[in-house]
Amino acid sequence: MQIKNAVVLVTGANRGIGQAFAHELLARGARKVYAGARDPQAVTQSGVQALRLDVNKPEDVAAAAALASDVTLVINNAGIAQPGGFLAADSEDVARRIFETNFFGVLRMSKAFAPILKANGGGALLNVLSVASWLNGGELAAYAASKSAAWSLTNALRNELAAQKTQVLGLHMAYVDTDLTRGLEAPKSSSEEIVKRALDGIESGADEVLADAITQRVKLGLTAARPSYLPQAS
Repeated sequence: MQIKNAVVLVTGANRGIGQAFAHELLARGARKVYAGARDPQAVTQSGVQALRLDVNKPEDVAAAAALASDVTLVINNAGIAQPGGFLAADSEDVARRIFETNFFGVLRMSKAFAPILKANGGGALLNVLSVASWLNGGELAAYAASKSAAWSLTNALRNELAAQKTQVLGLHMAYVDTDLTRGLEAPKSSSEEIVKRALDGIESGADEVLADAITQRVKLGLTAARPSYLPQAS
């Protein structure tokens, strides 16, 4: 699909990658951009329609679907992370909280907007995933597990929505320079770079975008003799 004249809803659009999506969508000629955020007043991007949307709240999702019935592209960007491994004392609570946003939030939004996309000609669904869909070193254990689950969800949705001609794209990348990664000493891409590659993928009809060199290397290594998701020799 083409971004020009599209009507787009972006979750978590008040900062970071979500805000970059909103900016680039407008630059490419999107007809309307709904910017979803828990607090609509936190949306500072001009030219968008701020929308109260906490993906953890079914009533917010239902209200968004009722209001934004003209949407042709949904970008499931909202996500959270917390450092820590699965053997930490609070790991069950942390995992439930992260899965609620990173997996069930994506599922909730996808179910609510699939009929709308169908009614509007098929459109597209873009899920913001991660290189952590395939790697889990334990530092961000629950986050990585949630992204693995969201990758599987994305693959299932691609098959379930094929009949209604809805393009489903999974966006994978390593660290991006946002609030979530502030303080981490690691190579980072800019939000703007990632977003441009993602939207190029939508416009080219892609199913998946590997948005940086690290992600491309990890995905290629999944079929290596010692796969990239196993500890590597130093």
